[in-house]
Amino acid sequence: MRIALHSVSSAGVWPGQVCLPIEQVIRKVRPLGAEAVMLMAKRPHCSVLDLGAARLAELRALLDSEGVEVACLAGYTDLGAGMDFPDNPYPEKEVLYLAELARLAAELGTEVVRVFTAFERPGIRFADVHRRVVETLREAADRAAAHGVTLGIQNHHDHAVHYLALRDLLTEIDHPHCRACFDAWSTALHGDDLAEAARTLAPRTVFTTVADYQRRKRFRYNPSLVSYSEEQPYLQMVPLGEGFIDYGAFLGGLRAGGYDGWVGFEMCAPFVQGGSEDTLDRVARVSIARLRELLNAV
Repeated sequence: MRIALHSVSSAGVWPGQVCLPIEQVIRKVRPLGAEAVMLMAKRPHCSVLDLGAARLAELRALLDSEGVEVACLAGYTDLGAGMDFPDNPYPEKEVLYLAELARLAAELGTEVVRVFTAFERPGIRFADVHRRVVETLREAADRAAAHGVTLGIQNHHDHAVHYLALRDLLTEIDHPHCRACFDAWSTALHGDDLAEAARTLAPRTVFTTVADYQRRKRFRYNPSLVSYSEEQPYLQMVPLGEGFIDYGAFLGGLRAGGYDGWVGFEMCAPFVQGGSEDTLDRVARVSIARLRELLNAV
């Protein structure tokens, strides 16, 4: 397996996080220990609105000069959006977006576009969301196939977030250009066996992303009881290897199941130390080094 750096790690997407131009992110990939970049397919990095022919040529030239590959184009979709107003053609917009990403992915030399399923909304039937997800991804996969590109569903949004539900979804879509970008994060939160889940999804996986977290307890004060009620904990992002996710088990399960592709490292949530360029560089360097040790051990 080989290592990529997700450009979301320096995209200003969380409070205090530095926002670097994509050129600067690409130039950091090799010095930080990775071999490729996972490009965030929205502004400020690689929006379909901004990547014309001239801009694509500039990026390809920079990637070549830095010796950096594009491992994956990270799409951002919510296939359940607009279901409360069905007159609006939201599925068509998502298909168009994904078709454009597939074209850009081919231009940039990668065969994978990461996609999400759908957030589930009150008042919208599960079966209707499911049908929307299946039909939209199947059509988008048809269009991606024309460019030799595969859509990879990341287990991130509500719909089919459990690893067995994701397996079932892929079986139902039944398209060779719709597979999985299977991650450990949500599976660890569900309390499932990471090695078993990874072995199960490995034959269908085309990309995986890693990040690590620690749990922090939360409480709400009840003055009538002069005490606290425990609430859902929040997650604090930490450097890889310092959290609760057993990446040795997960990556070992992927390898045992036959996966030997890219592993992307991302910093997509706040650190206690802040989000300055120096801090993020330091975290990325340490985390990527630990990731390489893990990959060498499994």
